[in-house]
Amino acid sequence: MGLNNASKLQKNRKKFRWKDRNYKVRTLGLYSKSDPLEGASQAKGIVLQKVQKEAKQPNSAMRKCCKVQLKKNSKIVTAFIPGNLAQKFIDEHDEVLIERIGGKQGRTKGDIPGVRFQVIQVNDQPLHLLWLGKIEKGRR
Repeated sequence: MGLNNASKLQKNRKKFRWKDRNYKVRTLGLYSKSDPLEGASQAKGIVLQKVQKEAKQPNSAMRKCCKVQLKKNSKIVTAFIPGNLAQKFIDEHDEVLIERIGGKQGRTKGDIPGVRFQVIQVNDQPLHLLWLGKIEKGRR
């Protein structure tokens, strides 16, 4: 340890910080670049098809989801349809509003593999009100 060693330590710390994955992702803004919603909390899209995802172990259920093509950038994402028999209210070519489900660190939530979004509106009608039977589905 010499007199001018502090500058060397500082330089090394700066250099080896790039080996830390979290630092690199945060500084280069990699999450926002790969994010289908481009940093927004919600996005509109068109339903391409309805699909079922098998739940992870130890559960054995078929979770109802749909493939949605976003209007803003034409990316295709899978969105979960919350509610018992709520998939009846969503048809192909419907316009839906999706939002993030809210799993840990932007990952999937619960036992649905690879699904990070959920449907909240169908043709400008709230899905939970359709599901409760308080309103009818609007026509497009």
